[in-house]
Amino acid sequence: MENQRYGVVRESMNNNQLLQKAELGKTKKRCYSLPGPDFTYGQDSYLREGGVAEAIGHWRTVEARAHERKLESDFVTLNREAVKSGLVTAAEHQAFRNTHKIWRPVNEGRQKPRSQRLPQDVTYGICTRPSTPIYDLIENKYQQLWLEQQRQATEALRMMSKEKIQLRKVQDTRTTQLRRYQPPADPAPLWKLPQFEKVGPHLDTFPSEKARQRAFSAHRSDGIARQGLHGQGIYNIS
Repeated sequence: MENQRYGVVRESMNNNQLLQKAELGKTKKRCYSLPGPDFTYGQDSYLREGGVAEAIGHWRTVEARAHERKLESDFVTLNREAVKSGLVTAAEHQAFRNTHKIWRPVNEGRQKPRSQRLPQDVTYGICTRPSTPIYDLIENKYQQLWLEQQRQATEALRMMSKEKIQLRKVQDTRTTQLRRYQPPADPAPLWKLPQFEKVGPHLDTFPSEKARQRAFSAHRSDGIARQGLHGQGIYNIS
């Protein structure tokens, strides 16, 4: 029932791609004819190889193309040969160049040969930059390093300026020191009430002069066993 078609079947229907049905297990035909078995897909090789027999019989090689080298006049050699011939003036050198020609390749003498061989494991280009350590970033080590460098640079500039000042400074003498010397002013006296300015110390806590002498005598006798400059410290424990 699947192959049943309603209506009149015309010849143009066989070439219509929309009306064609694919066979079971096969792709739909597009009505394009493929080339023959002698057709080569892709780019054809310009070398015609005849297999093992041709390889054993003779070798087919590609002829090397002749490389035309550009030449230029070698004026250095021309000048040297002209001097060897005894020519010194510009006119004589020009006449020598008109009658003699010495050629050299264009690139000869410009490319310097390598003085040493490069190792086999050499790497051309820029080396890979190492990764930045994350711990240094967290601890702000780069900031601390920059601050330390700035401090060192500032200290170096300060020392240089100090040395320059010392070189320009004239050695002082006693005359220059006395000329700049300013005697210190006496400090201002402590403030006192006007009624006590001319009154001297007159406090006396002893009842009599005899009691005062007896107290000082006891102090002097007891100061031998005490510490301190005036014998008023603690007792010496021997």
